[in-house]
Amino acid sequence: MSQSDWAYLSNDLIYVALALYALSFLSYTYETAFSLRANKISGDKHLDRSITTKSRKVASIVFFLATASLTLAVIARGISAERIPLGNMYEYSITGAMTFALAYLIIGLKYDLSWLGLPSSILILLILGTAITLLYRPSAPLVPALQSSWLVIHVSSAILSGGIFLLSNTVAGAYLWLDRIERKGERSEFAKRLPSLESLDQLSYRLVAFVFPLWTFAVISGAIWAEAAWGRYWGWDPKETWAFITWILYASYLHARVTAGWKGRKAAWLCLIAGSSYLFNYVYINVWGSGRHTYSGL
Repeated sequence: MSQSDWAYLSNDLIYVALALYALSFLSYTYETAFSLRANKISGDKHLDRSITTKSRKVASIVFFLATASLTLAVIARGISAERIPLGNMYEYSITGAMTFALAYLIIGLKYDLSWLGLPSSILILLILGTAITLLYRPSAPLVPALQSSWLVIHVSSAILSGGIFLLSNTVAGAYLWLDRIERKGERSEFAKRLPSLESLDQLSYRLVAFVFPLWTFAVISGAIWAEAAWGRYWGWDPKETWAFITWILYASYLHARVTAGWKGRKAAWLCLIAGSSYLFNYVYINVWGSGRHTYSGL
């Protein structure tokens, strides 16, 4: 196959992944809506587990197939360009979506994350939809500034960190939603299928604690790459600055939990604020920011 064939294959696989994630989203939606409807008709005070279990299995299988298609699309994109597919915002987005989906599936082997299937599929659809409609750029060689082995080291560690940060933020968001429900009164029947608040709080914390050293390495390796490329380790470039702000916020989150005993609502909000700084760096700085890190391709 030629390079253009691999590029077309990557594009086709992205569309297949989009369709499958949409089917997964619909299956997760059906799981919730149909079981609650059955509840209302029968007057039963519990979810219809026979319905929810079957539709959840279908949704999980389709989600796995969608992630497999997305992974193959990222690989095909790299083969078409003869490099790691992280040279612009389109490639960063599809690789980031893949990282988030794989993190969801892998961590789901230990923890039951099926209840996160609906918001996770929505997030991935938004990322991929934005990528193909607004961020898409044809497969092409890297710009000279990115032609370095540090691209693999620095950007890969940053994008892996971002995928797990996003998963942690999703868990923190679920915590705040469930906490609000419990403060208003008893959990709804749908909310009863979710883990306890303590479990959500611990899972969000463990995800951040697990990936924070990798994010630290990403920031340090970026400084080393900057010295090799531009003759200085740090120049307070907007992307460097916001990467450091994100590091400070997540470090504060971990420090507050360990030393000040921050848990629950306050910790969840701080986790979301830290995650928002990462997304701000990814979206705003890449698209509208200035400085030497202008490789979005837009």
